[in-house]
Parts: sequence; structure tokens; C-alpha cells
Amino acid sequence: MGQDPITLIISLVGGIFSFLLVMRFALQLSQTDYYNPIAQSVVRLTQPVVSPLQRVLRPKGRFDIATLIVAIAVKAVAILLLVQFSPLFAANADSINPLHLMIFALTGTLDTLLTIYFWASLGAVIISWVAPDSYHPAPQLLLQLTEPLFALVRKVIPPIGGLDLSPILIFLLIQIVQGYLKAFVII
Repeated sequence: MGQDPITLIISLVGGIFSFLLVMRFALQLSQTDYYNPIAQSVVRLTQPVVSPLQRVLRPKGRFDIATLIVAIAVKAVAILLLVQFSPLFAANADSINPLHLMIFALTGTLDTLLTIYFWASLGAVIISWVAPDSYHPAPQLLLQLTEPLFALVRKVIPPIGGLDLSPILIFLLIQIVQGYLKAFVII
């Protein structure tokens, strides 16, 4: 509630831009339709920052390492700026361990990716009940983003009587991994 405006702005801008970069990575990983207007917006917003590194590190199939590296770097810069401008850490701001900074940035990026897949999976489940044949770009994007993950889990747990249980396993696995990530960062 009584947060410093500078740290609030750094946290907000860093979080939103990091989210967009991780979303772009997830969209490329899932091979969503590039012509979807939402996907095009995400690509347009992140392209100026990602394209210089993509010239050096070309995407390998669905895996775009350049976008992932930029997302981790943005998260690291946001954490570094938060530590520099936060009154709580002002005394220790000069003694930031680069290894700890990279670990926090990497776990934060992975947590963002898991959060995207959690909410996208929840949205896909709700859409499958409410409007399964919707042609709106948002439901189409959610379904295309989550379908590769659902298909992978369906190999382990096939649908039972027309009921797809793959989202339940995905929710459970995401919660377990996020719990371990949070415990790892605290230690």
C-alpha cells in the first residue's frame, strides 16, 4: 500500500515487459497462429528488443533462445533497479551477488511462464464449456497455446468417457513446480 512510486513504476514496467517477452516465447513454443492479432501485437511490442539478439541466435524450430535470454535479462534489470531504488535494500545495493541476481531472474522468468500456462489452461477449459467454437482471436490464441501441452498430457492420461482430465494434471504440476521454485528462492 505505501510503496514508493519509483519502485512501483519499475516493478510495473519490468513485470509487463517481462510478461510480454515470456508470452512471445510461449506463443512461439506452441506454434500459435502468427496471423492472430493478439500474437502479432505481442511480436510487434517485443521485436525491437529481441531482433538484435535474434540476428546472432537464430530460433531453432519452435525454440527461440534469444527471446528467452532477453526475458531473463529484463527480469534481472528490473530486480537490480528495484534493489537499487528500494529504501529497504539501499544499504546493501552495492553488494549484489550477480549469481543470485541471475538465479532470481531465471526463477522469476520460469514462474512467469508457468503462470501464463496456468491461466491459459484455465481459460481454455472455461472456453471449452462456454464457447467451444468461438472464432474470436483471444479464445483461439488460448486454445492454440494450450493444445500442445494438453496433447502431451493426454498421452499419459487419455480422456475418460469424453472427459479430458489433462488440465487437472497440468494445474497440479504447475502448482508443484511453482511451490518448489518459491521454496528454492527463499533458501
